[in-house]
Amino acid sequence: MYTSFIFDIDGTLINTEQAVLGSLQKLLKNNYNQDISQTDLEFVLGIPGAVSLRQLGINDIDHANKGWNDLMRDYHHTIHVFEGIQQMIVDLKQHSVTTGVVTSKTNQEFLDDFVPFGLVRDLPYVVCADDTKQHKPHPEPLLAFLEISGAQAESSIYIGDTIYDYECARDAGVDFGLALWGCKQPDAIPAKHKFKHPHDILSLVMLK
Repeated sequence: MYTSFIFDIDGTLINTEQAVLGSLQKLLKNNYNQDISQTDLEFVLGIPGAVSLRQLGINDIDHANKGWNDLMRDYHHTIHVFEGIQQMIVDLKQHSVTTGVVTSKTNQEFLDDFVPFGLVRDLPYVVCADDTKQHKPHPEPLLAFLEISGAQAESSIYIGDTIYDYECARDAGVDFGLALWGCKQPDAIPAKHKFKHPHDILSLVMLK
């Protein structure tokens, strides 16, 4: 049972897969003459854009990242909140638990891609990629969340959809819950809890 529920964003709270992969694929094709399938680009899901671009051999990271974010706007219509997420977050708030997000999005990407859905009012603590020197799978983002929120690692759970989320939680001493609705490789990712639907998360609330 937990008193703090911390969420990844992409693939956990909102579905951004088509937007992220489609815009990156277009960027690589148009700007760098790289024709890469979306399947082969799935490794970027869950880590900061700058890290992804570096792994793809791109050198002008800032310029490329801006171009990627600009192209994302063409795909905003494909981004949506997963079914059941909004009600789950509202229900968590009624239990007076600590809630928030740890994301690989930059602050600007957080404002552009997530804030418009209105979920942020019930997720008061936020750690974005530019808030820490190290990024997932390094534990620093989660440790930063614990510090700003006053939450304790032993009574917290981090809920995400990638192996990066699991490794971040493991090394921060926080239990991990796998969001199966957004996960690409559910059998390959260890997790203390695996959730088929967002409302399953509510069974782990420990009343303060």
